[in-house]
Amino acid sequence: MTFISDITVPARVPYSAKLKAGQTMRIIDMQGQQAVDALFYSLNDFSERYSAQDTLAAQAASGGKFYLETGSALLSNEGRKMLTITADSCGFHDTNAGACSCESNTVRFGFETRFMHACRENFLVELAKYGLGKRDLVSNVNFFMNVPIRPNGELTVDDGVSEPGGYVELRAEIDVLVLISNCPQVNNPCNGFTPTPIRIIVSEE
Repeated sequence: MTFISDITVPARVPYSAKLKAGQTMRIIDMQGQQAVDALFYSLNDFSERYSAQDTLAAQAASGGKFYLETGSALLSNEGRKMLTITADSCGFHDTNAGACSCESNTVRFGFETRFMHACRENFLVELAKYGLGKRDLVSNVNFFMNVPIRPNGELTVDDGVSEPGGYVELRAEIDVLVLISNCPQVNNPCNGFTPTPIRIIVSEE
C-alpha cells in the first residue's frame, strides 16, 4: 500500500482531492458524531457528477436499502459507477437529506441562524477553485449522518452513531474530484452540536 496523503481537516471547513481510478480515500471521524458532506465529479468532465437518484434507484432494483453502506456503488448522472464503499464502521450513511445551507437554517431554526456557516457555503468555496459554481451544486452524500425515514416519509436528523475513530472507505472507479464539507452545523444533533476535525487518508495499492 502506498500512501498519497494523510491530512486532518479542521472542524467546519472544506477540502477537496483528486482521486485516480483505483485509489482509495478513507474518511475518519476522529472524535465521533461528526457528519461529513461530500460531492463527486468526474475529473474528465465536470458535467458528469454524483446522482443520489440513480444510486438509490439502482440499489432498490437490486433489493438494496435507502441508505449507503459497504458495497454500495455511487453512480453518476450518466449511470456510471464513480466510487464504491469498500469498508465502513458506521453501518449506514445518508444521501437523502442534502446539505445544510444558510437558507435551510433560517427556515428550520429561526432568522438568528441566517448567517451561520453551512455546508452549501463550504461547497461553493471549494467549487470555485475548479471554475464551478451554484449551478454545479448537486445531491450529496452525508457520511456518518443518521437520518431515519419515518413511515410517513418524513426525514429526521438524529444523533450520529459513529464512534471516535469511525471510518468509511471509498475506492475510485474512475478519475474523480471529491469535495468535502466537514459539516459546521450546530443547530441539530448531526455533529453532537459540536463540530470536530476529521482525518482523510488517500492511498493506492
